[in-house]
Amino acid sequence: MFGLGWMEIGALIVIALLVFGPDKLPQAASQAGKTLRNLRRMANNARDDLRTGLGPEFANFDPADLNPRNFVRKHLLDDLEDDWNNKPRELEPATTAPYVPEPVDELGYGEVPPYDAEAT
Repeated sequence: MFGLGWMEIGALIVIALLVFGPDKLPQAASQAGKTLRNLRRMANNARDDLRTGLGPEFANFDPADLNPRNFVRKHLLDDLEDDWNNKPRELEPATTAPYVPEPVDELGYGEVPPYDAEAT
């Protein structure tokens, strides 16, 4: 649970008992639970409003993709994981011929390169 072990959870309970006392701890826990539920409800409503406002083009939009770490993981590392796991990917057929550079005339020793008066 949240990366906490039993020792950390026990320490948090002891600290909560010391801060709130045994008689007010249930009220504080109830208040914290209500606040968490309200925050979740507000976040879900905001996400739904954003999706409806963006329209059908962004139906599968996930606000978590705006986090740079998730963006990199989704768009860059998924391809690397496929390669690492030796999963074959479908390759698109080549539609154009490979690029072949044009041959360049090389200047000999002592030759002056061409000069373009309009370029300067």
